[in-house]
Amino acid sequence: MAKRDYYEVLGISRGATAEEIKKAYRRKAKELHPDRNADNPDAEAQFKEVNEAHDVLKDPERKATYDRFGHAAFEGGMGGGPRGPGGMGGMGQGDFASAFSNVFDDLFGDFMGGAQGGRQRATRGSDLRYNLRITLEEAHQGLHKTINVPGSIPCDVCNGTGAEGGAEPTTCPTCSGMGKVRAQQGFFTVERTCPTCGGLGQIIKNPCKACGGAGRVEKDRALSVNIPAGVETGTRIRLAGEGEAGLRGGPPGDLYIFIEVAQHPLFERDGLNLFCRVPVPMATAALGGEIEVPTIDGGRSRVKIPAGSQSGRQMRLRSKGMPPLRGTGAGDMFIELAVETPVNLTARQKELLREFEELSEENNPEGSSFFKKVKSFWDGMKS
Repeated sequence: MAKRDYYEVLGISRGATAEEIKKAYRRKAKELHPDRNADNPDAEAQFKEVNEAHDVLKDPERKATYDRFGHAAFEGGMGGGPRGPGGMGGMGQGDFASAFSNVFDDLFGDFMGGAQGGRQRATRGSDLRYNLRITLEEAHQGLHKTINVPGSIPCDVCNGTGAEGGAEPTTCPTCSGMGKVRAQQGFFTVERTCPTCGGLGQIIKNPCKACGGAGRVEKDRALSVNIPAGVETGTRIRLAGEGEAGLRGGPPGDLYIFIEVAQHPLFERDGLNLFCRVPVPMATAALGGEIEVPTIDGGRSRVKIPAGSQSGRQMRLRSKGMPPLRGTGAGDMFIELAVETPVNLTARQKELLREFEELSEENNPEGSSFFKKVKSFWDGMKS
């Protein structure tokens, strides 16, 4: 079967420039690549045809010869003779594998990192996490605290380069600085991390004795941190550049401080509001009076208890809660009354309470209402 015109194969005109030929080839190679056309049995042959056309047209001399004589220019020895086991008329396995390698970066550059993906001469340091437990009072006021962070710092001896005397690393001879090496297996080219430099693209001939060539050493650091008022459990504070030192002069990572606010013996927090359960003597709850309650800032507030107050009643102290992490103002503090029943009564106290009970049948509205409902419930069950 007669060969197709090379310009027709690439979909270009005879007056196409070198750049237009290159773009057309890349487009066709991607379109017809066998890996992308598993269901097309003709894909491999078409892919070879595209590479054969490009192999001729990309070379100005071979292109000029082809423009003058056509396919006959490469039959019978004209124009430089055959190339490979199959000549120009039929691309052999080696030529096909070579063509595969030529478009490897175009097809898989985004996934494999491309030619530039291996140039990782310096590696960013890891991020660190520090768990900090504080009190509710500290969360209310904010605090300035010094913490000890275990980690690594740049080596002072080699200035972080990892080389003795601070010398610059040299280009890896195995991968020529790419950080990756390629091995050809049949039609496929496999890319792997360079075993000599570990993907860094550089090697150190004389590693620093202090850090072993890493460019960093393990050392605890004392950091002074500011914890703003209003933080709560789960708040995360980022300190840029305070994480692990980078490898061989790479940038440092970040330090993340995770806050945990300890439970308080008096106050319970809900967002910006605080709740405090306050016991109240039975007589004070019945007759009314005043009680003194603590506030989170260490102060005291006097609260009036209305006569006849019951357990569970809440009273609000405005702006006595927690400040917001960002912004102004503060939440409220809620006092929940817990009316206490006296214990360990003397004989005289018991006598007075019995006398009081006889005189207070109409003084317990909640109890009277409850037992009326109970009686109605039982009557309904009987009927």
